[in-house]
Amino acid sequence: MLDDATTRSGGTAIASPPAAANELAVTAPVPAPVAAGFAARCGRALLSPWSRLSLLLVLLAAAAASVLLFEPHKLLADGWPPQVGGPVAVVLFAVGYGLITVAFVPRPLLNLAAGALFGSALGLGAAMAGTVIGAAISFALGRMLGQDALRPLLRGRLLKAADKQFSRHGFRSMLAVRLFPGVPFWAANYAAAVSRMGYVPFLLATALGSIPNIGAYVVAGARASQPTSPVFLIAVAAIALPALAGAVVAWRKRHHLRSR
Repeated sequence: MLDDATTRSGGTAIASPPAAANELAVTAPVPAPVAAGFAARCGRALLSPWSRLSLLLVLLAAAAASVLLFEPHKLLADGWPPQVGGPVAVVLFAVGYGLITVAFVPRPLLNLAAGALFGSALGLGAAMAGTVIGAAISFALGRMLGQDALRPLLRGRLLKAADKQFSRHGFRSMLAVRLFPGVPFWAANYAAAVSRMGYVPFLLATALGSIPNIGAYVVAGARASQPTSPVFLIAVAAIALPALAGAVVAWRKRHHLRSR
């Protein structure tokens, strides 16, 4: 009743806030994803073929510098450290062999060292394992970091012919390269990586094709103290004859590739 009296006496009701006030609110602009776009461009630049090739060159330079610093070829003169012996020494030698061959250390020196340190049997096993390890590392680095940048540079007739040979006949081509020495180990590894040769044929051809050459050097290193023994002389002949045959085959193959 009191409410009715107040209304009849001319009381005024309280008005609600106008709805138009809500329209004065201004929506803040959403900033463009500049940071995300910059990060994407940086990622593409870091993963570009030339960036990966630059990384490969830096890694190889660092490996070569470490080899010059530690001088692993002194194993031929000083022998294996006396603190390490037995199977552990063979395993460490094989792993070290594989790592430093990536840095362009001549494998004949390492093969001779394997024979001088461990004898013919264990030396052959250590050198073979090191060869496969080094080839696998080099091939993986070349394939992941160098193939995309280097393949467009294969423009000369000789380079295209060699790439075609490796890509189409990978196993037998690499087997011939390993059987007939003359092509540097690291050069064959990276040439195969740049081509379209498969990983398994590459490693299998490397393992099979390297046995005669590695065996000859290992036996020569094991019998180096007996330079007049028939075994040592046979090993030296097994080193020299394939090298001569490889030079002849390479000369004829070069002329064949140029004529194509």
